[in-house]
Amino acid sequence: MKLILAPMEGVVDFKMRQLLTDIGGFDLCVTEFVRVVNQRLPRRVFMRYCPELHNGGYTRAGTPVRIQLLGQDPYYLAENAVKAVALGSHGIDLNFGCPAKTVNKSKGGAVLLKEPEQVYQIVKAVRDAVDNEHIVTAKVRLGFDDDSLSSEIFDAVAQAKADGIAIHARTKRDGYRPPAYWDKIAPLLARNTNMEVVTNGEIWDLKDAHNARAQSQCQHLMLGRGALAMPDLAAWIKADDSGQAHRRLSWHDVIYHIVHSSMHDDELMSKRYFANRTKQWLGYLKRTYNQADALFEDIRRLHDKDEVLAVLKHHSEQA
Repeated sequence: MKLILAPMEGVVDFKMRQLLTDIGGFDLCVTEFVRVVNQRLPRRVFMRYCPELHNGGYTRAGTPVRIQLLGQDPYYLAENAVKAVALGSHGIDLNFGCPAKTVNKSKGGAVLLKEPEQVYQIVKAVRDAVDNEHIVTAKVRLGFDDDSLSSEIFDAVAQAKADGIAIHARTKRDGYRPPAYWDKIAPLLARNTNMEVVTNGEIWDLKDAHNARAQSQCQHLMLGRGALAMPDLAAWIKADDSGQAHRRLSWHDVIYHIVHSSMHDDELMSKRYFANRTKQWLGYLKRTYNQADALFEDIRRLHDKDEVLAVLKHHSEQA
């Protein structure tokens, strides 16, 4: 039963993948999408989105990373997929789920769910181009305005011989508003042959994981915002699957992981990066840890990484 860290644009970057996989539980990470238009991208682009390529495509903890591509042109997506796996990506994921208006206006992401035939052509081109030793997967939603084409979308990915599909159990119109309709995935499984199916959306804790599996009839899960709100969620689910006890992360543990991550020690990153990313993450952590509110207030007006780090260390001593 696989647990996959979701590709969250502007949130789950290299640093966050490293931090969350250090905590444990994940079997795979998928990168933020690499936008493909009409060219074969240079090596530096893939390295920027996936620095793990310098480490054989693995995070520091040894979790494999798969590059995600987003675009509408089957030929150029296939060309870039071949290059990505040659550089060390553990397979290729194709984005048909991004709901961002700017992406959809340029005919990328979820807007392609209106055209299952185009989804088929893209997946087939990539699957035909990438050697069979490498996995090709797709991330989709149930549909664009509604879920009336969900069967056609699923069939398009399956008939193109993809190895797997992650289904965000909402439409583009639903966005990220609860609930996620896990039960709408189950009927699609009857149409499946050998394709691995992964459930995604609104999995915030162990109870949600159980319900998502039961309603979708899928054992594989993709965790996104839930993993940011509860950094040890994957480890907790894994422990539960194996019948083992799991000691939940304390607030002190969470701060420890932030302080001892590499989020603040990369000279190539902006001095504001650590402050901005920590504030962003605290927005999610508030859901699980009441102490996150006080920490956020203490760093809200700070921008320098050293100042933020000093406040974090102070809170760590008080926790």
